[in-house]
Amino acid sequence: MMIIKNIIPIILFSLIFLACDSKNKEERPPNIIYFLADDLGYGEVGAYGQQKIRTPNLDTLAKSGMKFSQHYSGAPVCAPARYVLLTGKHSGHAYIRGNDEWKERGDVWDYKKAFSDPNLEGQRPIPTNTITLGSQLQKAGYKTSIVGKWGLGGPETEGIPTLQGFDYFYGYNCQRQAHNLYPSHLWENTKKVLLDNELIAPHTKLDSLADPYQEASYAKFIQKDYAPEKIQEKALSFIKAHKDQAFFMYYASPLPHLPLQAPKKYVDEYLKIFGEEEPYLGDKGYFPNRYPRATYAAMITYLDEQLGELISLLKEMGVYENTIIIFSSDNGPTYTGGVDFDFFESSKPFTNGYGRTKGFVYEGGIRIPLIASWPNHIKAGTSSNHISAFYDLMPSLCDLAGLEPPEDIDGISFKPTLLGETQKKHDFLYWEFPSYKGQQALRFGKWKGIRKNIFEGNLDIELYNLETDLEEKINVANQHPDIIEKITVILKEEHEPAVNDKFKIKQLGDL
Repeated sequence: MMIIKNIIPIILFSLIFLACDSKNKEERPPNIIYFLADDLGYGEVGAYGQQKIRTPNLDTLAKSGMKFSQHYSGAPVCAPARYVLLTGKHSGHAYIRGNDEWKERGDVWDYKKAFSDPNLEGQRPIPTNTITLGSQLQKAGYKTSIVGKWGLGGPETEGIPTLQGFDYFYGYNCQRQAHNLYPSHLWENTKKVLLDNELIAPHTKLDSLADPYQEASYAKFIQKDYAPEKIQEKALSFIKAHKDQAFFMYYASPLPHLPLQAPKKYVDEYLKIFGEEEPYLGDKGYFPNRYPRATYAAMITYLDEQLGELISLLKEMGVYENTIIIFSSDNGPTYTGGVDFDFFESSKPFTNGYGRTKGFVYEGGIRIPLIASWPNHIKAGTSSNHISAFYDLMPSLCDLAGLEPPEDIDGISFKPTLLGETQKKHDFLYWEFPSYKGQQALRFGKWKGIRKNIFEGNLDIELYNLETDLEEKINVANQHPDIIEKITVILKEEHEPAVNDKFKIKQLGDL
């Protein structure tokens, strides 16, 4: 009897502990992984129609979750897109509105000088008081991290990730340094980590006597430590270390942004499929490459396999069921550096090429893939035509984490869409971009209005009906003066003069 009396309290305690543990697991907010590709086009994923490049893990992710068909970046190039993503503010209200290399510091494009002097690395820093996705989710008890490419503040400034809401950072601080996927160094938090690679400045060409048709001529551009591989190792380690608490990982991959560099076995796979091809000699910037098509495809497949490896680890750790995975790209595909955008139909169904992809506010430059998966919450194999943008991520993730978003943002939570509930819609989406001669754009309903060449004094608005003209080839502005009038008013209302003189547009009244 004494033994039974002693056992009963132990059993009751165990049952209570298990019940509490189960309750805690149910109440714990979901882990969040936001996986951002770099310069990946709308048409470069199998789930979005790509035929030549293998993306089996992304395609499976789409089948297990939801695919968005009308999601947009916050800007057509890196830094402003990432700022909009992290702050929930569109580019008419943003602090960062373009790529700003902060040249007044000195010779920032000299890679040898930058290696010796961290003050020459990185882009102009975002302010200390910036509210980011990281700092918001920290309030909800999340362990936060960014692995990959930052681009929002040099190594010794207030703009570094660990001062902007991220508990852990590993990767490229600087966008310019990311123009080599075998770099001399990366950063871990505030520590410079040397890699087993020789420092080779981007835009280095082949040796003058090298045979461009011999693969051996390109050997110096493929070294030992491949940055995407090192970044992946740290991402996996972070998940292992924090599997027992809610975590947020912003995985900002440098792939498939140029230069064309990928491990040989991945390139060889596509070389067998595509056959012989003409080399890219680096005549339009970035490193030369013997097999440009095969290498570009290899970079995307490598990216896809990294996502698959993350998912496998989540399942192994037993946290997959309570993890939201969101995949997207920072802007449209590039038009230079050896990428054959016509061969891959990178922007399909939109228009390809310079003036219509990266750097421009046409659909090919800003409409991007968005795939979201959350087992038992997001219905598998669903599609959404909800019109959304990068600045919706802040309220969406706050909503998913049980937080109130900041008040001064432009985004709307798309959590209801993910869960199959009634969704509030935007009245419009807005962009401005003080580069490539100055641009503004507005999307509302089926209409898309575009101003370009603003710096040359042009304030005329092109108008496209996206229901009938996805390629934006037929300007119908003259047929709809009432729509043009509405767009003109909204473009004026949504533009606030930039704080930084570099981003001011005097033609819009900025002083």
